[in-house]
Amino acid sequence: MLHKTKAIILRSVKYGETSLVVTAYTEAFGLQSYMVNGIRTTSKQGGSKAGYFQPASILDVVVYHNEQKNLQRIKEFKAAYLYQQLQTDIFKNAVALFMVELMTKCIREPEENPDLFHFIEDALIHLDQASPVQTANFPLFFALHVPVFFGFRMNDRTSSDQDYLDLREGNFSAMEPNHPDFIEGADADAVSHVLKIMQPQDLEQVSLNSASRRRILHGIEVYYACHISGFGSMRTLPVLREILS
Repeated sequence: MLHKTKAIILRSVKYGETSLVVTAYTEAFGLQSYMVNGIRTTSKQGGSKAGYFQPASILDVVVYHNEQKNLQRIKEFKAAYLYQQLQTDIFKNAVALFMVELMTKCIREPEENPDLFHFIEDALIHLDQASPVQTANFPLFFALHVPVFFGFRMNDRTSSDQDYLDLREGNFSAMEPNHPDFIEGADADAVSHVLKIMQPQDLEQVSLNSASRRRILHGIEVYYACHISGFGSMRTLPVLREILS
């Protein structure tokens, strides 16, 4: 049966001579895998349409969907949003790939979640339009806010003397945790600031140096590993740390 939905591309893998197997997060069906036949051939008008399926692309698609199958098919597709900078700007692309990998590690079931889909879509569009300061802070904003959709969002500090952020518990505390997985001082202040930000454009107000961002990103990786079984380490994080430095 044919359905229309939006899709955010998470990964695409070559299949055979001309096809792709695509992993996408869709508005209507959640996480899905699709076969896209004949996409890597060059059309008479010139060029291949495989570029539509780059990670982080936002598409309008018409799909065949059968709940009994693990691999669906895409019949039609077109860009739902045309990026102006995200896929050509090395900094924004690195952030987008970090966001995509984070979602790949977190989303494991096919159930639809329109609120999560719209959050990811909105974040990618804002990233495309972001200033350099907003772009540098965007990985923190995304990674600190998206856990609300998975049930383990950090609790912000409730008093000014809570100088430690316990990454295992996801709470701020006045006492140093009795384990090494915590953030403290100015880095904890920065996390608290970003947790209070609801609109990406307000990231312009977050003043951080590259060393602080690197430490916080490492802490965020630890935080996710504590809360998601089998999370492991992120391949995009070393690249992101280097680029944003």
